[in-house]
Amino acid sequence: MSSTAAPEALDWSVDTCTVARAMEILGEKWTVVVLRDVFSGIRRFDDMRVRTGIPRQVLTNRLARLVEAGVLRRVPYQEPGARARHEYRLTPKGFDLYPVLIAVAEWGDRYLADPEGPPLVYEHRDCGGRAHVEIHCDAGHGIDDVRQVLPKPGPGARRR
Repeated sequence: MSSTAAPEALDWSVDTCTVARAMEILGEKWTVVVLRDVFSGIRRFDDMRVRTGIPRQVLTNRLARLVEAGVLRRVPYQEPGARARHEYRLTPKGFDLYPVLIAVAEWGDRYLADPEGPPLVYEHRDCGGRAHVEIHCDAGHGIDDVRQVLPKPGPGARRR
């Protein structure tokens, strides 16, 4: 019988894992749906609620969490004759999530789209070409096979 050694990853703590921290903010379905809409230019509460069907309190909570996390900022606006309200705009931290949203959409398009294709595509504003997420290393090498990516302890890693 052959014995296999335990994966090296078990030697390292995940207490400070940034993936887990990111998922504390993003890890709920409605949060990503809200971000999809904000990236699509839908910034007002009532518009989001109508488009997505998110229950009012859930949407309130998700928007508050994204503002608290610094992903969105509230900007006041007022329609003539109506009370002042807020719309939600992406911060630089929020804009940095665009590749994440595109990666999720690409995965969904590949495995979950209806036979006629995806309902939403992401295009380069200048030329109209489809936008894609690519993996590359610091040296500039494109990585086509994700099995060529090796997770290793980083500078913030702590032994268990």
